Amino acid sequence: MKWLVLLVSVALSECLVKVPLRRGKSLRQRLEEHGLLEEFLKTHPYNLPSSSSLDFNAEESIVPLVNHLDIDYFGMIQIGTPPQDFTVIFDTGSTELWVPSTYCHNSACLKHRRFDPNQSSTFQPTNQKIAVHYGTGAMTAVLGRDVVQVGSVTVTNQVFGLSETEDQFLYHVPYDGILGLAYPKHSSNQPTPVFDNMWNEGLLSQDLFSFYLSPDDEDGSVVIFGGIDSSYYTGSLSWVPVSVERKWQITIDSISINGQVVACSGGCQAIVDTGTTLIDGPPADINNIESYIGGTPDSDGEFFIDCNSTSSLPEIVFQLNGIQFPLSASSYVSQYTNYCKSGFHGRSLHNTSGYTWVLGGVFLREYFAVFDRGNNQVGFAQSV
Repeated sequence: MKWLVLLVSVALSECLVKVPLRRGKSLRQRLEEHGLLEEFLKTHPYNLPSSSSLDFNAEESIVPLVNHLDIDYFGMIQIGTPPQDFTVIFDTGSTELWVPSTYCHNSACLKHRRFDPNQSSTFQPTNQKIAVHYGTGAMTAVLGRDVVQVGSVTVTNQVFGLSETEDQFLYHVPYDGILGLAYPKHSSNQPTPVFDNMWNEGLLSQDLFSFYLSPDDEDGSVVIFGGIDSSYYTGSLSWVPVSVERKWQITIDSISINGQVVACSGGCQAIVDTGTTLIDGPPADINNIESYIGGTPDSDGEFFIDCNSTSSLPEIVFQLNGIQFPLSASSYVSQYTNYCKSGFHGRSLHNTSGYTWVLGGVFLREYFAVFDRGNNQVGFAQSV
């Protein structure tokens, strides 16, 4: 029996796929360092499009995303035969996989690695197209099929987008493309997402994936497909049901400081988004939180914090499914060379799913997260 247990453990470990993630500077930080942020925000005002369903019978489909300037974790995948390398955001806030391609010739594409279908013996073209709309611009792509390798797992017939046009703001981002990990859209013509293909093809031992986002500036972060590694957290996982099966949407019971509810009174909806760095919420609620922690707004909608006050700032407690998840000031205040900023950002979100909050890296660096598709729930535990 001991040998049987050992053999089962070995088999399961072979189906657990870890992909290292690297934390780089976000687009906001890059623009700020080069003195371009103010002008960029003037010429690229944030304008989130309303959500729309996908119709892949149409020649072109619209895929709204909520990511703006604050994306900073990405990892490597390979596409094609022989494999071509790309850095991508592993994004629970979107579904599609796309990368720049040789079909695109503007400066944003030329700045990054581009997939060349002529160099892949396994590439298959299609006649379908997509358009991905960000808050600051858009990209268009034609869909194709090819081999996609994520860590040690190889999906043999994955549909993905090859960009044809990319707006100029993508010139500044530190990654090439995006690999979406949200729920698939309810359409018979919707291309199957990468994770769903992994599971459907029997490449994983469990119908879930998990994230550890290290507070380290560069190394240590990881996305794990098909399993949970308890070495990345302490205590036990607490589970929160998914309220809408689309972008890993959950219910927040309340947000409090020193036992007093300061936001989300009576409950609200949020998505758990690995593609966003900050915690986004309705401006009125964010302003209320900032008033408690002494945040001073700047012209870009961010809040400065007195670096000398960080040690005395209170915990901000998110209650999820009756369980409290506190964030210390060391979690929600980011220190730069000459100043400190709050990790909360006010943003009005207009979407058909009804969520008004986005729990991004500020929350996920504090809590290891398991995205359990088999049971439609998200698990959180204190990160090590």
